[in-house]
Amino acid sequence: MFLRRTTRALVALLVLTLGLVGVGLGTASAAPEVDASAVRTLYYDSSRAGEFKEVIDEAAVVWNNHVKNVKLQKGSSRANIVVIADNGWPRAQTTSLGNGRVYMGRQAVQQGYDTLRIATHELGHILGLPDRKPGPCSSLMSGSSAGTECRNPNPNAREISEVERNFRRGAVVAEALPEAVRVF
Repeated sequence: MFLRRTTRALVALLVLTLGLVGVGLGTASAAPEVDASAVRTLYYDSSRAGEFKEVIDEAAVVWNNHVKNVKLQKGSSRANIVVIADNGWPRAQTTSLGNGRVYMGRQAVQQGYDTLRIATHELGHILGLPDRKPGPCSSLMSGSSAGTECRNPNPNAREISEVERNFRRGAVVAEALPEAVRVF
C-alpha cells in the first residue's frame, strides 16, 4: 500500500515537473482538436473597471472567438484577472500565466487610442504575449506604436498561435511569470 502511494506520488511529481519545463509526453505532427476538458477558463473581475466594464467584456469575446485552449469568463468571486480603471497609462501586471491585473488607464483614451484595442492588448499580456513595438496595426501587441488611428482589436495569426501554445496542457511561459509589467 505504501509503495503504491509513493509510486503514484512520484509519477504525479514527474508529470508536473515535465509540464513545468515544457517537455511534452507525446508528439504529433499536427495539432489535435482541443479536448473541452483541456480548455483553461480564466475568470476576470471588472467590478473596478469603471467606464471600461463593457469594453472588457467585449475584449473577452474577441479573445474567446480567436483561441480555443483558454476562455475568459466574467466572475469576480474566483478572479484570475482583476481589471482596474485609473488615470495613468494602460498596463498589465502579470503574476503568472493567466493571472494578474489590467489597468485601463484613461491617459491613452484621452489621447485618442481605441478602448477595445487597449483592452484586448492588455489581456494579451495576461495571456502571455509580449509587446512588439514598433509594429503595424495588424499586430495587436504593437500597442500604441500603431498610432491613434489604429482600431484593430484582433490578434493576428502569430499572436493566436502563441496563446494557444501558452495554454496547451502543461505549458509554462517564462515571459509571463512573476511581476512582469507591460504597457500599452
